[in-house]
Amino acid sequence: MMVARRPKVEEIVPSAARTVRSLRDIGYQLPQAVADLVDNSIAAGATEVCVDLQFDGRDSWIRVSDNGAGMNGPTLTEAMRYGTDRDYSADDLGKFGFGLKTASTSQCRRLSVASRVAPRNARIEARCLDLDHIEDTNRWEVLVLEGAERPDHLTAPLQHGPGTVVLWENLDRVLEYKDPWGEWARRRLLGLAEEVDVHLGMVFHRFLAGQVPRRRLKISVNGTKVEPWDPFCTDEPKTEELPGDDFRVSGDDGSGIVRVRPYVMPPQAEFSGEAAWRRASGPRKWNRQQGLYVYRANRLIQSGGWSRLRTADEHTKLARVALDFFPELDSAFGINIAKAIVILPQELREAIEPLITAVTRRAQTRYRSAGGDRPGSTPPRRAGRQVEPLRAAASQDPSARTDTSRVSAAPEVRRPSDALEAAAEAAGESEALAAIVKELRRSSPEVARALGW
Repeated sequence: MMVARRPKVEEIVPSAARTVRSLRDIGYQLPQAVADLVDNSIAAGATEVCVDLQFDGRDSWIRVSDNGAGMNGPTLTEAMRYGTDRDYSADDLGKFGFGLKTASTSQCRRLSVASRVAPRNARIEARCLDLDHIEDTNRWEVLVLEGAERPDHLTAPLQHGPGTVVLWENLDRVLEYKDPWGEWARRRLLGLAEEVDVHLGMVFHRFLAGQVPRRRLKISVNGTKVEPWDPFCTDEPKTEELPGDDFRVSGDDGSGIVRVRPYVMPPQAEFSGEAAWRRASGPRKWNRQQGLYVYRANRLIQSGGWSRLRTADEHTKLARVALDFFPELDSAFGINIAKAIVILPQELREAIEPLITAVTRRAQTRYRSAGGDRPGSTPPRRAGRQVEPLRAAASQDPSARTDTSRVSAAPEVRRPSDALEAAAEAAGESEALAAIVKELRRSSPEVARALGW
């Protein structure tokens, strides 16, 4: 019997300098990058996460610390590897083994991690991934930090117990100002702290509200507690939770269940108060917060937008739909390293289209019956939760299955930015527009303001 001859091979090691430079541009913005670190904290069993942004000119830093299980020396070194070799549980928020490194270096050039595992043993391990060092040596090396090489703000959170600290320094992607000591730079960092607070409150709202079994979490940003933001306003007495459905979807790692639950928010006149209405509008305000809220293992990865199932519409802005899946369906949803892009599987798109049509129709009815958003308008009789099942409503109306455009009224565009954002969403290029807006704000703020940003 012939024995197969092993092919002749040559090992090719990627250029360290060029590779890390390329991996900086995966597509993170600062709030998303911080959220990726919080994912790791949750996976480590942390119950408290502290995010601190410290302005000190060129020496400014950002730190994420937790009280999780911590890591010993070999585990910490492995965690600094691109493509970390470890097992992931079914509900783990991590996936690729790249998040810590790519999220961090998307914002800074020097990533330091300190960790402590034992409550009584005060030994702290620390490693550093320094892009200047990698580019100088073109070698995949991490620095072992000892003694005076560790700044106090790296190890201070670990003085009283186990946990992990991630420190970002040399914030070249965060503070891009020619004068890093100037007032503009300081205000920029303070503004980013607010953005991070809002984003974390939205992305991890189920964890913060204690809705995830055995995963209760507290997060603070610069010492201020992050409050959960519930997209569905379930505390509002007149929010309607409509009947949903579960769908089986297949992916490369097997099949899984996708749970879809639709909600219709109360119109402004039926909200419990003006402050509650404003908070419910969300970071991007009512029109852009309508749509699908996609959760991966209870962690929000898409907040609004209809994923090209329909266009955003002033008259359907009260419609929001929760869509839940777990990591075994990552391939079906096209989840990337940054966990910032979702592609609905075609089989699911077709299955939920009647449901989406029915819930947006209900949202239109509530919006119009209350006279739009006029605070002084007379609210209708409370509809409560006795609504027609969505599947029945869709099956009785053939147009619900074939022409979703019929239920869309023309959007009321008030600013140039509204039209651009609506067009980008319809074309599936919202992420690209967000990057353009960010650069426009930096390079031509007067033009950004004129357009409505």
